[in-house]
Amino acid sequence: MAKIKNIFAVAIVAILMYACGDDNNFIVNPFADVNHIALAVSDNDSIVKFLKNHYYDTEVDSVKPLVTGKTAIFDDTEHLKVMEVTENAIDYKLYVYVAIEGDAGADPDKGYPTKVDSVFVKYAGRTMSGTSFSDTNFDSNTRGLWFNLLSVIKGWSYGYTNLKGGELKKDPDTGGIFNGPITYLNGGKGVLFIPSGLAYPSSNPQNYTSSLVDTNLLFYIDLLDFVPDTDHDNDGVPTIEEDVDNDGNLFNDDTDLDGFPNYFDVDDDGDGVFTADEDANNDGDPTNDFSDPNNPTLPDYLNPDIK
Repeated sequence: MAKIKNIFAVAIVAILMYACGDDNNFIVNPFADVNHIALAVSDNDSIVKFLKNHYYDTEVDSVKPLVTGKTAIFDDTEHLKVMEVTENAIDYKLYVYVAIEGDAGADPDKGYPTKVDSVFVKYAGRTMSGTSFSDTNFDSNTRGLWFNLLSVIKGWSYGYTNLKGGELKKDPDTGGIFNGPITYLNGGKGVLFIPSGLAYPSSNPQNYTSSLVDTNLLFYIDLLDFVPDTDHDNDGVPTIEEDVDNDGNLFNDDTDLDGFPNYFDVDDDGDGVFTADEDANNDGDPTNDFSDPNNPTLPDYLNPDIK
């Protein structure tokens, strides 16, 4: 489990190589010669080759070598989704095989999660190389775990947005929650084919000692449930809406320059009034309150002149 948790919480590099100088020391990058743009291209070529030589066996929910009469994953356009993702100014392709999209039934809020929502999932991860993948999982969980999609590898953050969450099994006789182990029905199921740049790239020093650095990964995934419009700081503004500059990066949005990004700041404009309390019309949504006639397009919760 630890291998796919928050890459920002990974222990500081265990092996440090120092070069002595007159004024300071510095960490030597053991991957300094890696051309990450070229690696992104070769990774994609490798994944495409893999997809052309494998199919998804629906009977056992597994990826298998292609045989006569089966459709290669690459050619299965009904189920294979290709996502164009840019990270650190490098373009990647993330391949998501949607075996079962998922259906939350009567719950209208349970559509697709965003890339920042909290999700309840099962998974099994393997490494990929050329036209083969490892026989064993480097990490897995079959009981279900909650993850914050802001705090996992990028392949997960984007990949899970293609599935829908399921619904909690209920007792048909009482209409209440099922009296037994917690069970989810009709969740999404699929496979992620993740290039190394969206997993554990060597461009991040915190990955230097990882056994998965610069490695393409395959994940079998199940989306059991998720929290729609996850609000990490409980300020009334969903995290997905706290990307003020709309650049897709929540970590560089800090309206009051206090060192805390808006999605994790209970007072986004630093005016001493909590964002949740800057809801003039009391509809539970601070984003639609505009009280400053001199700045009519700036919502109150981002306007330090309105308290």
